[in-house]
Amino acid sequence: MDNEAKRMEEGINSPHNEYGHTTKLETNGGGDTIENERDIRTTLEGESVQQVPKEQEIKHKKSRVATLDAFRGLTIVLMILVDDGGGAYPRIDHSPWNGCTLADFVMPFFLFIVGVAIALALKRIPKVKVAVKKIIFRTLKLLFWGLLLQGGYSHAPDDLSYGVDMKFIRWCGILQRIALVYCIVALIETFTTKLRPTTLSPGYLSIFTSYRWQWLGGFVAFVIYMVTTFSLYVPDWSFVDYNSSKLKRYTVVCGIRGHLGPACNAVGYVDRQMWGVNHLYSQPVWSRLKACTFSSPADGPLRKDAPTWCRAPFEPEGFLSSISAILSGTIGIHYGHVLIHFKGHSERLKQWLSMGVVLFILGIILHFTNAIPINKQLYSISYVCFTSGAAGIVFSVFYILIDVWGIRTPFLFLEWIGMNAMLVFVMAAQGIFAAFVNGWYYKDPDNSLKSLSGELLLASCTN
Repeated sequence: MDNEAKRMEEGINSPHNEYGHTTKLETNGGGDTIENERDIRTTLEGESVQQVPKEQEIKHKKSRVATLDAFRGLTIVLMILVDDGGGAYPRIDHSPWNGCTLADFVMPFFLFIVGVAIALALKRIPKVKVAVKKIIFRTLKLLFWGLLLQGGYSHAPDDLSYGVDMKFIRWCGILQRIALVYCIVALIETFTTKLRPTTLSPGYLSIFTSYRWQWLGGFVAFVIYMVTTFSLYVPDWSFVDYNSSKLKRYTVVCGIRGHLGPACNAVGYVDRQMWGVNHLYSQPVWSRLKACTFSSPADGPLRKDAPTWCRAPFEPEGFLSSISAILSGTIGIHYGHVLIHFKGHSERLKQWLSMGVVLFILGIILHFTNAIPINKQLYSISYVCFTSGAAGIVFSVFYILIDVWGIRTPFLFLEWIGMNAMLVFVMAAQGIFAAFVNGWYYKDPDNSLKSLSGELLLASCTN
């Protein structure tokens, strides 16, 4: 018996699996293995499971896209960097209002990644009901962790106490926005599964027309956001400043439509009506504007002549701005569709880079012509274009380095972070690890490992 026959007998590299089904494996060039087999279903996590009797069901080890993991890891690292270093270096912290800094790329990069991952995870959906249940379950998990980590329950890392007054719980946050975008984009992808093409017709635009329902969903989100932002009447509103020692009620005079400034925009009005002013983020970045503090763009005491809205709460991850954020996920899922349907590196890069550059330039034009300023707090359309274009370009560069040129070793650390994104997000970005370190102290909470390390670092810098 020759070696090939022996391998066939042992089931190694056999064209038939142990259940008699013919299996064909294709590598899409991005580190992801696409398996064409009868009766295969793909779970949300990207695992392929053969439809065999329950007692014989076998789960295959899921393959991962190295570029996507590295890009996800980069985004997590950026989040940690700007969260920890933004206070010391205001130039990388969130822009107080119009404009875009390093920190402002984090959220749209996350949503772009969510879109790409959805396309890969939902390549095949034999049972729509099962897929919908998993989408809803994952959405609820994200909402739960979002409320727990950013609702105010944890006071980490500086305060070791826990608990939140339900009168002031923050309903919105990073994970809540990701949950909304994931749910909408994934459901559209699931319910249109029977309308997907098996092969694309020739032409650059065929990938767009083949997934027109996904783009229609993004267009609906665009229309809802634009119509609401520029047509909704914003009346005068008031709030109580709970951050000051003396509670005082302030009134913000508006009575206007289509305003894109901090005080009277429709984005803030929708959140105040939906959640209540006490449930919004109490320390908005607009307090670092020149109109509010002489320390701008850094944090500082409010000016005596600061407008009343400088003290007001504002939700940067609110409902209407999250509707606009659906577009970031829609653009991301398009990049995932390209990864699935186009097998050649040049074909993929042509699609990705052309779209990324066009979006990037469009965002710049909208901003500098003052048509629609780039604004992360409002999640403006120019912000969507600018940051999604940047995400597409960076993703393409990573793809060239990792998949085309094979330079993978320098990115292994980012890949590891990307494969453990939720763990790193909870432990590092949300201060849980810092709170754990800060929880070990000697006699006094100020004598903690964190304070000791800070003193040593300060001493080394002064010397």
